[in-house]
Amino acid sequence: MTEGTNVPENDAAETNEVTAGGPAEEPPVEEKEKKNEEEEEEEEDSKVTIPEKAEEKAAAEEGEVEFVHPEGGWGWVVMLASMWCNGSVFGIQNAFGLLFLSLLQEFGSVDDPDLRFRTAWVGSLSMGMIFFCSPIVSVFTDMLGCRVTAVGGAAVGLVGLLASSFVKSLGPMYFTYGIVFACGCSFAYQPSLVILGHYFKKRLGLVNGIVTAGSSVFTITLPFMLSGLLHKVGLQHTLRVLCILMFVLALAGLTYKPLMPVKPSTSQTGKKRITQIFNVNIWKSLGYRIWAFGIPAALYGYFVPYVHLMQHVEERFGPETNKEVLLMCIGITSGVGRLIFGRVADYIHGVNKVYLQVTSFFVIGFMSMMIPLCNIFGGLIAVCLLMGLFDGCFICIMAPIAFELVGSKDVSQAIGFLLGLMSVPMIVGPPIAGFLRDSLGRYDEAFYLAGIPPIIGGALLCLIPWVEAKRKRAEKEAALSKEQDVTEKMIENEKAQGDIAHKTGESIL
Repeated sequence: MTEGTNVPENDAAETNEVTAGGPAEEPPVEEKEKKNEEEEEEEEDSKVTIPEKAEEKAAAEEGEVEFVHPEGGWGWVVMLASMWCNGSVFGIQNAFGLLFLSLLQEFGSVDDPDLRFRTAWVGSLSMGMIFFCSPIVSVFTDMLGCRVTAVGGAAVGLVGLLASSFVKSLGPMYFTYGIVFACGCSFAYQPSLVILGHYFKKRLGLVNGIVTAGSSVFTITLPFMLSGLLHKVGLQHTLRVLCILMFVLALAGLTYKPLMPVKPSTSQTGKKRITQIFNVNIWKSLGYRIWAFGIPAALYGYFVPYVHLMQHVEERFGPETNKEVLLMCIGITSGVGRLIFGRVADYIHGVNKVYLQVTSFFVIGFMSMMIPLCNIFGGLIAVCLLMGLFDGCFICIMAPIAFELVGSKDVSQAIGFLLGLMSVPMIVGPPIAGFLRDSLGRYDEAFYLAGIPPIIGGALLCLIPWVEAKRKRAEKEAALSKEQDVTEKMIENEKAQGDIAHKTGESIL
């Protein structure tokens, strides 16, 4: 190694030739090997880190970065606006019984059975359309956002209600009140549930309880106001006064400021865009499929007591019975149940919230079967108090369960399709009970049979926590397996690099 240092400066070229083949070449070879290894490591690092950064960037662009809910702030204003929406929409719908009598007096006679049947379909069509339009509303909510959809829906509802106040016959009322007004209510209602998930997560159950309690408050108070208005100013002017509620609802929709990131749609192909509009991801979840079909199955008997209880009480206890007290009991305890169970749901982990709905269906099913067995009016009051309490439980945790099953990005269409499926039993169940009453001459069998679907539907929902737990275990195992595969590939790559470096060093030597 010292030979190279004793060579004169003018023989530098010769020195290079000598050292190229002698022992003095060892340090440059080691340095070259080290340099090659460092370059290969840098190339490997770039191969690993660049895709990781690209995935991270894509995730950030697609909104997959974890979103932190403010749990308050402007969310409390949004909550009050959503509460007004629930109250005004379902308060007017639930008060149709008073409008029903005024419609009979306006367009014919109260004693005309044919007119009673045709007029009753105005209210049934209106309530059914609110839920039937929900899948379409969810698409518009995903495309246009909660604010535009809600404000536009309130405006359409206002036009429909105002047009109904100028109608002079029953036929146009099917269109103005049963379709236009109801569709507007549907477009205003669903975004009020979706927007809450932008502001709340830990308190979502409590907030949904407060929001859905709005319909109970309006259902209890609005009939008293409508009775006075109908008596003093008549049907047309009463409908115009109700337009004020829809105008305030449009203003309330302006508060629906979205917070969650939205996926960009400029670079999407037509197929991807259609997939986003008509979201099929929600149906990939077995838990959601069970939920979406289990709840409608339970509702075939769920609403029978709400529709036919008044007539049954009149037949059993006489027309002079103060049967309106039963509706008030259901309304009051339903509001209380929404507040209580909404808060309880916040302390129940994940999809185990489904067990609250299961309990609700079981209680309501058994209470429906108890109605024919009550031979004293006080017994019916107790039954209605329990039914109202668990009705509130069922309603207030629908949105939190949807968030748990499909996530925040797909919740709009998840709720929309569920409400759409709910429209079928809501329309079909009560007429079947009415047919049984006409065939058998009493309501007893109708109430006994009405208790069966909620119990069956509740039992079906019990599968959801088991299915979701199995899915999470499978996902965890897949993640561990993937991690092991990545680790093995890294070890193989390192070993291969070591072999290459060793061979390179041998060939140089």
